[in-house]
Amino acid sequence: LQNDHKALMKQVEEALHQLHAREKEKHAKDEAEALAEAMSQNQSLPQAFAKVNAVTPGSPASISGLQVDDEIVEFGSVNVNNFQNLQNIATVVQHSEGRPLSVTVIRSGKKLHVGLTPKRWAGKGLLG
Repeated sequence: LQNDHKALMKQVEEALHQLHAREKEKHAKDEAEALAEAMSQNQSLPQAFAKVNAVTPGSPASISGLQVDDEIVEFGSVNVNNFQNLQNIATVVQHSEGRPLSVTVIRSGKKLHVGLTPKRWAGKGLLG
């Protein structure tokens, strides 16, 4: 009886080892797939040409939902392909006063569209 019990316990132990080994392999494979998916998702995001470093409360930029650390991918007609300097954005803003602009940003790894209307306000400039 003792020998039968020992043999059965040994089989159970081996089966448990195999089960846990398969589970560990599956977990490693799932992690690798998740990492690969995250990498491909990051690569599919467009390249930003500017980053928001300040937004004045109560300004048109603040009202539109623009936030500090947003990375600008597209600002009206300006994008990474035709951006040369911040004067490009200033020109678009001056020509769009009172008219909504489509601004595309990357925030927390996600691409977002923000409607921004440059206009005169209590502070400096048309955006804030």
